[in-house]
Amino acid sequence: MREAIHPAYGPVVFRDRAVDYAFLTRSTMTSEKTIEWEDGRTYPVVDVEISNASHPFCTGTARVLDTAGRVERFERRYGKKG
Repeated sequence: MREAIHPAYGPVVFRDRAVDYAFLTRSTMTSEKTIEWEDGRTYPVVDVEISNASHPFCTGTARVLDTAGRVERFERRYGKKG
């Protein structure tokens, strides 16, 4: 493997500010902002808009579209072929 072509890979805290949820992982992303984590160490923090704690699919609040009604409405408007 060639030297000095890969970005630095280290611990980073990702924080979802919408639901006040944060998790520590490793990433190549960096940030000027830092946060003191539960272990007493300081890590760079990256704010994200959506995480598994706030995404509608993961939280069970996702809306299900009525595709059958759309198909029937289309067939009424433009006629059913066949």
